[in-house]
Amino acid sequence: MSTRDAGLKIHFTPGHVELVQESIDTPFRRVLVTGATGLLGRAVYREFENNAWQTLGCGYSRARPRFLKCNLMDEDAVRGIIQDFQPHVIIHCAAERRPDVVERHTEAAMNLNIHASATLAKEAAGIFLIYISTDYVFDGRNPPYGENDAPNPLNMYGKSKLEGEREVLRHNPSAAVLRVPILYGEVERVDESAVTVLWDRVQEGAESCTVDHCQQRFPTYTSDVARVCRIMAERRLQDPSLRGIFHYSGKEQMTKYEMACAIADAFSLPSSHLIPLTEQPAGAGAQRPQNAQLECSRLESLGLGAEATPFRTAVRDSLWPFLYDKRWRQTVFH
Repeated sequence: MSTRDAGLKIHFTPGHVELVQESIDTPFRRVLVTGATGLLGRAVYREFENNAWQTLGCGYSRARPRFLKCNLMDEDAVRGIIQDFQPHVIIHCAAERRPDVVERHTEAAMNLNIHASATLAKEAAGIFLIYISTDYVFDGRNPPYGENDAPNPLNMYGKSKLEGEREVLRHNPSAAVLRVPILYGEVERVDESAVTVLWDRVQEGAESCTVDHCQQRFPTYTSDVARVCRIMAERRLQDPSLRGIFHYSGKEQMTKYEMACAIADAFSLPSSHLIPLTEQPAGAGAQRPQNAQLECSRLESLGLGAEATPFRTAVRDSLWPFLYDKRWRQTVFH
C-alpha cells in the first residue's frame, strides 16, 4: 500500500539538459513506535522502517537526535504527536520492564506502565495499538499459559503490566496485547537485557560464579518479536477484526545457567567456571514465576507467527561486538 508523489529529476541527453517530473513511491503506511530507544523498541523501529513503513520513533531521556522526545505522561504532548503524524498503527514498547526496579520505584513504574498506556490508548481511538506485555502476568505454577488463562502476577512488575493491558483494552477495545517473555537482542550495553548480562560471567572465566538454575525461561529475540508486530500490523490493515490478546515466545526452554552455557558454547568459550544455583537465595529481589511458558497457538493459527531464531545464532549476533578479542569473529565466521 503506497502513494505516488511527483518529484523532479535532471535528465541528460547529448547536447540537452532538462528537468523532468518523475513519480516516486513513498510509504503510505505510518507507524508510531514508543520506547524506540529501548531494547525492543529499536528492533521494532528497524523492522518497520526496513519494510516500507513511514516510521516515527519516540523516546525520552535517550531520544535525541534520532528520535522524537516525548513525555508519555503529558497528555497534550501525546495528543499532539498522534494528531500531527496520524499513524495507522502504534506499537507501545515504552515500559519499566525491570522487576526489581519496579519494586523499588513503584509509583514511577505504575505511571509509565499503567497511566501512560491508558492515555495513549484513549488518544489512539480508531488507531490499531499493540501493547507489549509480559509472561509475568502469570504465576508460573501451571504452564503452559494460553491467552484465556487467568493471570495471577507474583510481583509489582507483572501487576503493573496486567493493569496496563486492562486499561488499554478498556479505552481502545480494538487494540491488541502481545505478551512476550524474557527478551534479548542487539544491546547498547550487556546489562540492557537479563540474557546478555550473563556475558560478563561467561567471558571472565578466571573465577567461579553461580548462575540461577531454578526458573525456567524462554529467551526471545527482539528481531523476532518485531517481525510479529509488523505481520500483525499489516494483517490488521486488511482485517479490522484482528484484536485482543496474543502470545509470542521463543521455543527453547532454559534456565539462566543453561543460557550462560549456551552463550559460552556459541563463542567456543569455557563454561566450567559456571556453577548452577538450584535454590533461590534469600533477598533475591522481586519474586519471579517458576515457569510462565506461553502457549502461542492463537498467533500461529492465524498465520501471524514468526519462526524463532535459534538461541545460539541470535545471541552470537547480539554479543560479538562485546568480545575482548575481535579476531574471534574472523576465526569463527570464516
